Amino acid sequence: MSGPHGSEGPALLSARVLIPFVLTGAIWGSTWFVITGQIDGVPAAWSVFYRFLLATPALFAVAFVMKRRLALTAPEHRLALIVGLFQFCGNFLFVYHAELYVTSGIVAMMFGLLMVPNAWLAHLFLGERVSGGFVRGSAVAVIGVAFLLWHEWRANPDAGVVGGNVALGIVLALLGILAASLANVVQANRVGRAVPMVSLLAWAMLYGTVFDLAFALATAGPPPLPTGAGYWGGIVYLALIGSVVTFPLHYNLVREIGAGRTAYNSIVTISVAMLLSTMFEDYRWTWLTASGMVLAVVGMVFALRSKQRR
Repeated sequence: MSGPHGSEGPALLSARVLIPFVLTGAIWGSTWFVITGQIDGVPAAWSVFYRFLLATPALFAVAFVMKRRLALTAPEHRLALIVGLFQFCGNFLFVYHAELYVTSGIVAMMFGLLMVPNAWLAHLFLGERVSGGFVRGSAVAVIGVAFLLWHEWRANPDAGVVGGNVALGIVLALLGILAASLANVVQANRVGRAVPMVSLLAWAMLYGTVFDLAFALATAGPPPLPTGAGYWGGIVYLALIGSVVTFPLHYNLVREIGAGRTAYNSIVTISVAMLLSTMFEDYRWTWLTASGMVLAVVGMVFALRSKQRR
C-alpha cells in the first residue's frame, strides 16, 4: 500500500496491522460486559476509582518506557485536569451508572455514535468542516441505534409510560458520550498537540482518579472491599488490558494506517459487545434489533468513509 505521498506503508492485512486492529477492537468490545460485574453489589463510583487507581501508575510506566516526557507545563497540566474531569471521571461514571439500567451492548452501540458529537464540537470550537456524506451516514446510524433503544425500552418490564429506568440509563449514556466528546475536542487544541498523547493521558488519568475518589466518598460512603476474585480480576482486566495495553496499540495503528482507517475498529468493538450481550446477558434479537444493528453499522461505515476522504 502506498502512503499519502507515494511512500510505502504497511499493508492493511499485514500481521503488524491486522493483529492490533482486531485485538484493540475485541478488547474494548469486551470491556462493556466486564463492567457489568463491577456494578453488581458494589457502588459504581468505587469501581471506577479502583480501576483507575491501578491503571494510572501503569500508564505512567508505559510513558516512561516509551521515553515520552512526563514533565508538563502549567497550561498542559490545566489541559490534563480538564481532560481528566471529562474523560476519566464524568465519562466513566456516567457509563458505569448507565449499565445499571441498559444492556451493556446497547450502551456500546450508543458510544459508536461518539463520532457525531466529536464532529460537531470540532466544527464549533476548532472550525473543522462537516461533510454532507458524514451527516447522511451519521443520520442512518442514529436511526439504527434508535431502533435498538426502542426495543430496549419496550422489553423492560418496568418501563412504564415514561421509560422508567431504561430512560434514565439512556440519559446517563448520552451524558457519558458528551463528556467523552468534550475531552476529545479539548485535547485537540494547540496545547494538546504539543504534549505526547500518552503523557497527557497519564496525567489526565491521575487527575480523573482524584475526582473519582472525591465523588465516591461524597455519594457512596466509605470504600467497600469486595472479596470475590471475579470482581478484582475484572478490575485488573479493565485497568491493565482495557485501559493501558490498548492505548499504545491504538496510537501505533494511528501512526501506521492513519486515524481514519483506525476508527473502523469501532465496528469490531460494537460487534463484540453485542455478541457478549447475546451470550451472557440473554439479549434477544428481533426484526427491530437486527435492522437497527444493520442500519447503525452501515451508517457508521459511510460516515467514517466520508470523514476519511476528507
